[in-house]
Amino acid sequence: MNTNLNELKQALQSEDVGVRMKVLPSSRSLGPAERWELVCLAVQDPNSRIRYDAISQLSSLGQQDLDRAAQILQDALLHDPELDVRAAAADSIGALGLSQLFPVLQQVYENTGDWVLQFSVVAALGALGDQRAYPLLISALSHSNDLIKTAAIGSLGELGNPEAIESLIPLAQHPDWQIRYRTAQALATLGGEKSAQVLQQLRHDPDVNVAHMAQSLVDPA
Repeated sequence: MNTNLNELKQALQSEDVGVRMKVLPSSRSLGPAERWELVCLAVQDPNSRIRYDAISQLSSLGQQDLDRAAQILQDALLHDPELDVRAAAADSIGALGLSQLFPVLQQVYENTGDWVLQFSVVAALGALGDQRAYPLLISALSHSNDLIKTAAIGSLGELGNPEAIESLIPLAQHPDWQIRYRTAQALATLGGEKSAQVLQQLRHDPDVNVAHMAQSLVDPA
């Protein structure tokens, strides 16, 4: 497909979904400002795969106009009929550091019953780095879904609040090695004497992945 901006804009108006689906991949040779124009059109496409691609690309192209990006992502997160698009919106909000949308992320987390969307919100909160997320992330440590629990551990590490250490320490004994692995990483990031003590213990973890990770954190090469 031709990478001329105007021709790509016209292609996005095609009734042929196959033509429209080629637009964003074909636009990668264009500059960020031109790609931004196309993405802003593509987020309204009736096809969910095209919207997903556009919303995902906002994670980097949104820097062109953060206010407009925030409006687009908020609308997608709250109203898009496709779960994957909503999850991608949460990811892009975190990547762009749009702290003004923290209340929206919190609202979605508390009002959806879908674990995939909750997982994306929890992961986005770590990238966002907003301390208002701390209570939500602590509560997510008790979630029945271990994937969400794992995401919350990682996000607490990214958030950098040392108060989380006391809540993370018990997870170093969790039966799931992946949770122990992520806990080791988070404790190393948060630092402190108690974290160091737990990492020393995890050097002898029965799972080789956890033991090697803890060893590398305690004694980096």
